[in-house]
Amino acid sequence: MLGLSAILDFSVKLTLDGEEISEAELRALRVSSDGLILLKGKWVEVDREKLDQVLQHWKAVERRAHDGVSFIEGMRLLSGAPIGEEVGQDAEVVSAWFGVQAGPWLSEVLESLSGPQALDDLDLSQAFRAQLRPYQREGVKWLRFLSSLRLGACLADDMGLGKTIQVLGLLLFLKERAAIPGPHLLVVPASLLANWKSEAERFAPSLCFLVAHPSAMSPEELAGLVDRPSEKFRSHDVVMVSYGSVPRYPWVTSVAWGLVILDEAQAIKNPGSKQTRAVKAIKSQCRVVLTGTPIENHLADLWSLFDFLNPGLLGSAKEFAQFVKRSSGNPYGGLRELVRPYILRRLKTDRSVIADLPEKTELKAFCSLTKRQAALYQESVDSLASEVVKVADEPMRRRGLILAYLVRFKQICNHPSQWLGDGAYQPEESGKYARLRELCEVVASRQEKALIFTQFREITEPLAAYLANIFGRPGLVLSGQTPVKQRQELVRRFQEDEAVPFFVLSLKAGGTGLNLTAASHVIHFDRWWNPAVENQATDRAFRIGQKRSVIVHKFICRGTIEERIDELIEAKQGMSRDLLEGGDEIKLTEMSDRQLLKLVSLDIHSARDGD
Repeated sequence: MLGLSAILDFSVKLTLDGEEISEAELRALRVSSDGLILLKGKWVEVDREKLDQVLQHWKAVERRAHDGVSFIEGMRLLSGAPIGEEVGQDAEVVSAWFGVQAGPWLSEVLESLSGPQALDDLDLSQAFRAQLRPYQREGVKWLRFLSSLRLGACLADDMGLGKTIQVLGLLLFLKERAAIPGPHLLVVPASLLANWKSEAERFAPSLCFLVAHPSAMSPEELAGLVDRPSEKFRSHDVVMVSYGSVPRYPWVTSVAWGLVILDEAQAIKNPGSKQTRAVKAIKSQCRVVLTGTPIENHLADLWSLFDFLNPGLLGSAKEFAQFVKRSSGNPYGGLRELVRPYILRRLKTDRSVIADLPEKTELKAFCSLTKRQAALYQESVDSLASEVVKVADEPMRRRGLILAYLVRFKQICNHPSQWLGDGAYQPEESGKYARLRELCEVVASRQEKALIFTQFREITEPLAAYLANIFGRPGLVLSGQTPVKQRQELVRRFQEDEAVPFFVLSLKAGGTGLNLTAASHVIHFDRWWNPAVENQATDRAFRIGQKRSVIVHKFICRGTIEERIDELIEAKQGMSRDLLEGGDEIKLTEMSDRQLLKLVSLDIHSARDGD
């Protein structure tokens, strides 16, 4: 067992070309004048000032490490990420003269963390009723290895590669080998409770699951868990709760759990939220997080994940922010090396991972504005120009104003009725509705199925009514107002009923966790300006089990903010890719008035296709 509190031996040695320098030779070096001296049969140039700086630094480190260094300090030293350290002006001089190496034992451990294929093979019993793909077996081996070391693990496989089944394999292994005594806690979005229960019953029926949620238990049963919860959970292997339940149920943070698993762990990316603070207060021997987007907006997301997984490894929020700011010339510095051992990420696009997944084609579906849309859009641009001047000296009000107008622009681009709230939704008044008809008539003629995503709950029903007319049959709708009990049944109907041609989903409620491989078309009716979130939604269809090629259609109104944001997303897509897949936040509220008005301005010739 290793763990974050482990103490590692640490020693400092002086060498020249790999040969250790004795104390006598060091004294000779220090009393010599600058210039060339003969050392170990070689002429060596000596810079006394730099040599003294290096010696002072490492003698100080050696004194601090007299009784060894903590595991966290050791990992930072190895990665070269000085988080939480004061870095002086001589840092570059010192860093050019030293290197830190792991000893044989630690090297073997770190190599096993970084390459699960080198770990001992996995022996899962017949109780596990699933045939794991090779990369999934490696994932279970890796999770098992980190949990045995009591280190937190982030399984960051691309959406649709089967993170759920890998965790079920781990839980079954822990139960059969009593490696970590239960009960274990599983925290998931409310919409995925039924999905997890169903997958567990299918692949690991010997695991005893308790779903502690109003959708599965009566109020009286839930209230009864408050009294001696540890005893009541003893007969269960896994207790499952929703994120929203964690702050509401005191017993979640009072029970000493074996393993705590967070699914869709981007839910704790905001460290200041009540939900995140409650989740981080959960007590456990080991922690695992599952997410297809470890960096959803910016590097602070990664810090919040690791503050739960391996607290202290990335320092405090303030220390981490200072490190990132200090490393602006090389944004990632040693950060990639520091977090790499605890993150396992495989991509669907990597044919060495999965060779039998069909192709995914992404297309931009450009739409024009109708006359009414263009008029409303221009009125809103003029209104923003006059309003933003009035709050120039009030940063919070200015941000709120800008966000409100950004929503207005997107609503107008969707349909005038969405912004006006008149409920009319006449198809001829929206360029996107016209484009949607053109596209879905082809989909219907091929008897294929489509997912339609929007970030706005209020337009889901009008879209479904319009699409029912195009397809000649009604489809399904899932939004935040859909009861949790009904969501799994909606998914089942879409997957199994050939008569259901389309599924309209709000991005927040339906963009994660659901398996909707019956669809071969994904339509983003309005763009979420975070590509990671948008990709999560696409992966409801583009995942294991998909037999057809998937075509993704991204609706963009020409000459509007939608087209300019698309260009910004394209430019920023690679910003975090060197560390992990993700995109950086586009800080629209921090733009100057001139930049903002240029961004939202209407190019009438593009928007109206020149008429």
